[in-house]
Amino acid sequence: MTTLIESNEHKSLREAVAAFAKTHPHTTNAEDNTRLWQAAAKLGYIGVNLPEAYGGGGAGITELSLVLEELGAAGNPLLMMIVSPAICGTVIARFGTEEQKREWLPPLADGTRLMAFGITEPDAGSNSHRITTTARRDAATGDWILTGRKVFVSGVDIADATLIVGRTEDARTGKLKPCLFIVPRDAPGFERRAIDMELNAIERQFELTLDDVRLPADALVGDEDAGLLQLFAGLNPERVMTAAFGIGMGRYALSRALEYARERTVWKTPIGAHQAIAHPLAQAHIDLELARLMMQKAAHLYDAGDDVGAGEAANMAKYAAGEACVKAVDQAVHTLGGNGLTREFGLARLITASRVARIAPVSREMILNYVSHQTLGLPKSY
Repeated sequence: MTTLIESNEHKSLREAVAAFAKTHPHTTNAEDNTRLWQAAAKLGYIGVNLPEAYGGGGAGITELSLVLEELGAAGNPLLMMIVSPAICGTVIARFGTEEQKREWLPPLADGTRLMAFGITEPDAGSNSHRITTTARRDAATGDWILTGRKVFVSGVDIADATLIVGRTEDARTGKLKPCLFIVPRDAPGFERRAIDMELNAIERQFELTLDDVRLPADALVGDEDAGLLQLFAGLNPERVMTAAFGIGMGRYALSRALEYARERTVWKTPIGAHQAIAHPLAQAHIDLELARLMMQKAAHLYDAGDDVGAGEAANMAKYAAGEACVKAVDQAVHTLGGNGLTREFGLARLITASRVARIAPVSREMILNYVSHQTLGLPKSY
């Protein structure tokens, strides 16, 4: 029942975040975005999922996804919540050394530091088996030396470090295995280049180059032999949070359309009275609610420690939310007609932004592949 009906605590948290979000105007630049982030962090929202022992709220991805959804529903989604506390914070909290936890978790929770996440590569996408960024040990010093490239990494310019997915050689098999490394922003050889995006977003996207980046031995997060497990410990929350991002965006677009449909009058009747307008909006609402249910299921499974069950549900939630978000935005713009494309109403920018929920961090086609193979037991096509 916990995945179907929210507890009183969750309802109270949702109401509190919604009230907070409404007091902040729509963020249109990096400075406003930073102020919103810091204000949310002071209230405990940014680090709500991180351990209490390190300054967090001691809750889980369930609560963090709720926060992001409500911020998005108010028109202020914080994209870096998907990355900094959800992926990086979770991985460090679960697998980091005591020193890494003390160094990173408190500032991630209180908003004074940010961490980016680099996995996608030009020729590998997010396929961890084809990642070519490699890490080798310097036998003389024990340092790690990283070489490779990453693309579409969010917020590197504002992050204090980036959690990089590289691969090391397994001494037993000679095969490469994924591992996670904390790379400081100012590390020599660590270069970034902003990607020229049509997407109108505050958080910029970057291509990264790692040219023999030398890191101390303790830059490795977790066990070198458990990299894949640790990687997916971050990717499942990423999918849940991306679902929250999409649901929040869809709810915001729908709310603007509903306001317009109630007030806009043609032939003496509000246009919302006409079924051609009302029914598509009702369908958009239903799709968003269904996506939220799957998101809540995924978050609860993850917080309960069921990584396998969470993996399946998180992929489904991300798929459902991406589809619902795109449809809600499209219908909202269509409801407003020409006004839906004006800067005044702020919906046109969501046409492009909503596609992100379908494309990143994994495409809907790859999710369908996952469900086909892992859930339905069908043979692989690749």
